[in-house]
Amino acid sequence: MEVEGVSRGFVASESLRTTYRKKIWSKFTKAIKDFNLIEDGDKIAVGVSGGKDSLLLCKLFQELKRDRSKNFEVAFISMNPGFGALDLEQFKKNLEELDIPCEIFESNVWEIAFEQDPEGPCFLCAKMRRGVLYNKVEELGYNKLALGHHFDDMVETALINMFYAGTIKTMIPKVSSTSGKLQLIRPLIYIKENDIINYTSKNGIKAMACGCPIESGKVDSKRKEIKLLLENLEKSNPQIKQSIFNSLKNINLDYILGYTRGNKNDGE
Repeated sequence: MEVEGVSRGFVASESLRTTYRKKIWSKFTKAIKDFNLIEDGDKIAVGVSGGKDSLLLCKLFQELKRDRSKNFEVAFISMNPGFGALDLEQFKKNLEELDIPCEIFESNVWEIAFEQDPEGPCFLCAKMRRGVLYNKVEELGYNKLALGHHFDDMVETALINMFYAGTIKTMIPKVSSTSGKLQLIRPLIYIKENDIINYTSKNGIKAMACGCPIESGKVDSKRKEIKLLLENLEKSNPQIKQSIFNSLKNINLDYILGYTRGNKNDGE
């Protein structure tokens, strides 16, 4: 998408301040302020998967860097876990067209995961990908890693944990990695997936799918089940996702089973 010789990357950036100011840009800056996600002197690595969420996150950080409201360094990095040639080619094309300078480093995560658990490599793959990415970010000297999880991810994760793990927890905007050397931040936490899809479509961005031969063949998963459930519930209650989101920051501990103020183990 070229507009009178102007690059797609420039147009995508400009639209964040105009067309998508209310639904995307303002929510991005609000999350940064509400949760103190960026501090002066931060060295932030943005994890780029090639999907719609991470590509948007890159453009948001570029725009934030351009207005100089925060004093921080930012770099864009991506791990190639074993993408096919066509997927990798499309990814690099997207990066070039969107003016995103991204370092892609190689990893054999998929190969190892499939070798060790050919029937169900997903859990091991996810764990290894996180570990490899975190180690690379620490190795490069960054103190924060920005991830592209959004509003819908947070709501769906809460329900997945309740329905399938028997616990109440979800993704949070800022958390320390297991090593304690790195903070993970999620600046898209207020931004809704439909707005990301709209932004991507309007700017002609052909985001890359997962690329995984197992995931791409799935017709069902726990997250897809939850997405469908929420879609059906929204028909009668359009604000249901917002209500779930609000409930995650409005917990009344006096009405939690087994919890007594001053001694959370009372009643167990």
